[in-house]
Amino acid sequence: MSKIGLIVEGGGMKCAYSAGILDAFLDDNIIFDYVLGVSAGSANAASFLAGQRGRNRRFYTDHIHEPGYFGLKSLLKTGNLFGLEYIYRTLSNSNGDDPLNFDAIQANPTEYKVVATDAVTGLPHAFDKSEMEKDNYIEIMASSALPAMCRPVNVRGHKYFDGGVSDSYPYNQAFSDGCDKLVIISSKNRDFVKKPEGHKKIYSIICRRYPKIVEDLNNRHIMYAQERKEIFEMEKQGKVFLFSPSEHLAMSTYAMDENANQKLYELGLNDYANLKEELLKFMNKKIEIA
Repeated sequence: MSKIGLIVEGGGMKCAYSAGILDAFLDDNIIFDYVLGVSAGSANAASFLAGQRGRNRRFYTDHIHEPGYFGLKSLLKTGNLFGLEYIYRTLSNSNGDDPLNFDAIQANPTEYKVVATDAVTGLPHAFDKSEMEKDNYIEIMASSALPAMCRPVNVRGHKYFDGGVSDSYPYNQAFSDGCDKLVIISSKNRDFVKKPEGHKKIYSIICRRYPKIVEDLNNRHIMYAQERKEIFEMEKQGKVFLFSPSEHLAMSTYAMDENANQKLYELGLNDYANLKEELLKFMNKKIEIA
């Protein structure tokens, strides 16, 4: 029997798209043997595995203008443009305004891993859910810590940055963990071409203590293009089923625009509905006729 995995790409506010698809999965009880999240995709995956429909959407619409979520105030207070502590502790802890159901994640039989980038080696590192602790979502914070925009996150004595810096689509990790097929949710349109990182002088100075991270950033567009090329090839081979935004909507990693993010979320719902039958065939699941 095939082991089917799910990879959820990062992308900041662009991940409102995957929030829609993941909620549609919950509506139709689409489950996976294995889930791997990167950056904001790791947080979306957590709510999905907890069965908390609508929670992800709120983090792209309801919470984005709250003090501490994003912006200069957060940067000056914490050193993080995105308020990682605010998002993944103040809001997400058991006593927060929008708590993550950690017990449900642990009770879920699906394997769950979160990818971050080792600040010293510049290599991807996958944290297993067995390492995670309730009300201490440090692994998700590490996976989401954008270099130059956020400080590295210390996880048990090692520092990490955003997982997408070294491995935006960690399919090799998933296959090495025994997956036979992968469903991948991309936050980018199919024709997207990543350009070299901007502000090279700035991030080179801010991240000078971590030369491997600077090297990763310099080469990120090359890594990204190669991974996308391989994904499209695996899609042709029947190893990958790809969700990618079907429309070119206003999309930005940093856009605190609840209306634009809501449209992205709804696009995720619509794209799932249009591809549902193909997805079920790919996963060899019974197609229910309404």
